[in-house]
Amino acid sequence: MPKHPRSTALAALTLGAALVVAPLTAAHAAPEAEPVEAGITVPRVENLASDFALGVDVSSVLSLEESGVVFRDDEGRPADLFEVLADHGVTDVRVRVWNDPFDGAGRGYGGGTVDVDRAVRIGERATAAGLGVAVDFHYSDFWADPAKQKAPKAWAGRDGAAIAAAVGDFTRDALAEFVAAGVDVQLVQVGNETNGGVAGVTGWPDMARVFSAGAAAVREVAPDALVAVHVTNPERPGHYATYAAQLDAYDVDYDVFASSYYPFWHGTTENLTAVLRQVADTYDKKVMVAETSWVRTLDDADGHPNVIDSAAEAEAYPVSVQGQATALRDVVQAVADVGGAGIGAYYWEPAWLPVGAPDQLARNRVLWERDGSGWASSFAGEYDPDDAGEYFGGSAWDNQALFASDGTPVESLRTFEYVRTGAVAPREVTGVDTVRLALTTGDELRLPERVTVRFSDGTSEQSRVTWEPAPDLSQPGAYEIAGTTADDHAALAVVAVSAENLLRNPGFEDSDVSMWDVEGPLSLRATDDPRTGERSAHFFAEGAASFILTQRVDGLPAGRYVATAALQGGAFGEGTATLELISDAETSTASFEAGGWRVWSEPRTGEIEIADGESLTVRVDADLPAGAWGTIDDLALERVADAEPGEPTPGEPTPAEPGGPIVPSPSPSASPSPSASPSVSPTPVPGLARTGTTLPLGLAAAGLLALAAGTGLMLRRRRH
Repeated sequence: MPKHPRSTALAALTLGAALVVAPLTAAHAAPEAEPVEAGITVPRVENLASDFALGVDVSSVLSLEESGVVFRDDEGRPADLFEVLADHGVTDVRVRVWNDPFDGAGRGYGGGTVDVDRAVRIGERATAAGLGVAVDFHYSDFWADPAKQKAPKAWAGRDGAAIAAAVGDFTRDALAEFVAAGVDVQLVQVGNETNGGVAGVTGWPDMARVFSAGAAAVREVAPDALVAVHVTNPERPGHYATYAAQLDAYDVDYDVFASSYYPFWHGTTENLTAVLRQVADTYDKKVMVAETSWVRTLDDADGHPNVIDSAAEAEAYPVSVQGQATALRDVVQAVADVGGAGIGAYYWEPAWLPVGAPDQLARNRVLWERDGSGWASSFAGEYDPDDAGEYFGGSAWDNQALFASDGTPVESLRTFEYVRTGAVAPREVTGVDTVRLALTTGDELRLPERVTVRFSDGTSEQSRVTWEPAPDLSQPGAYEIAGTTADDHAALAVVAVSAENLLRNPGFEDSDVSMWDVEGPLSLRATDDPRTGERSAHFFAEGAASFILTQRVDGLPAGRYVATAALQGGAFGEGTATLELISDAETSTASFEAGGWRVWSEPRTGEIEIADGESLTVRVDADLPAGAWGTIDDLALERVADAEPGEPTPGEPTPAEPGGPIVPSPSPSASPSPSASPSVSPTPVPGLARTGTTLPLGLAAAGLLALAAGTGLMLRRRRH
């Protein structure tokens, strides 16, 4: 994006000073030179415009400093964070703005407690370091994302027109403070991850009013700044095209279509380029990535669980400093590949460091509460009782930081300059792709003779592999089988075994849905937020509504059966949704929970025993208030055991046998992906898995393989 002349001049001065202590930055001014020698490999990004914004969001910085966090330069000396960022190739800083992130007693909600005053202070420091500033208005008192777009306390109860007017006034007044303070405002977001709502309003007429009011205020107060609309989920087929078409239909005035992109959840970078290019070409808009990141470790550094804390959630790249660099570089390349319309990419909170080690948890909690240096304080519970009120605590992002816990930069921070120069390092193995297979009980296991070995320079090779003996796969579950490559690197195969699903078209992928009976406002074969595949059953209750979804299966063999299903959604209030397994003699019921967007509830009914030739019905029954929304996917009916003597106990689940597969309770931490096909994905080296380990099995093998995708920044996910 265009830079103020002051920014360019200061950046040049900063670069010149940096040459004394970090000669590698010299190539920043001469991208035609050979790549610099470094500790990580970063291929130069082709077609990268000279004014491409290489940004970071460091909105938590003031609270972190108030809690005693010290940022350092490469030599370990205390330094100003913004000067360190500029010295490492960062060109812009993004800062979120909340309306009133304080309770009635003036205690901050956390997450940096970034109101207008604190955001301006961050902007002033960024400008002083020669960095451009992107202002991210959430139009909320706390976190706004696809699952939460709550109106600020002061706007509660207002209709769409009144909220739009309030957005205009708030944006105008806030930007006036940025401008008066001399902040170099380059871009303004009118909302944060506004997939289906903004500022507490939903539906396109009201959303468009809000966007337009915010944009008009930006044009008035900061006319040289770009106006951005920010959405997420580029992996959802047709989502961005539909969203941009609505913006156009309602004549929303904006310059930049901004996307979140997290490799854990949001598909491939090739798809990211494609969907952004479609918007850019069709509507003549600029595009950017407003948020991205990657993990360099799975260890927790402050005693508060991290969003990404298992290898199964982080397989797109190695979990390492090199992995961070490669992931960030790929996102920059993806936006640059759009062409001249691609204007920037921002790494989300690379400096959100721990305020203390895990063994100092009691002290850390005091600081999180006092300074707002964790993701949420307990005081936020009055505004966000279901999330912050229950799961408040520290940083869930410290393992994605581009700084070590002591505040010293790790080399992945230099990716911002290496994308222009290129950087080379000795070639090393970074991982071996995990082999993932989905079987139904009774299928033959065929493990591959070769696996893919990944290297730090982005290349890969096929290597022969020797597998340990396979375990008994006769029972449903997920099993790890260890292997060793010809070069003595650890390999891993994860085999998910599911019982046969006796329902037809259980995920609504096939066009024939005649086997399903539907009553009420439930749309089958919708593309909204599927758990796996590309289709789901979607509902949105404009008014109080009930719906029933059923499928009857006849002529079943004698045995014991269970039903499972998945639901994600919200705004249920006092409403209910249940899963039922029904025979002629009894019914077993399990309840769904509405945990929010892409927080999947996966209930499992108790077992029902039937005689040979009898029938069973799987039924979803919902009674919901106005505004409730969500999707249902991956229903299943499975025969889990032979018939046994004696009377079965309706509704009582049967525990797994000792040593058998573990069937977990539904967990809000699961975020399955949209694809369940057998696949391979990188797994970090070293570490051999135990042969024959049985892992938890959720709905079915397909669901278990489809881990970790599909959301923008939902702080609740696996954070708590």
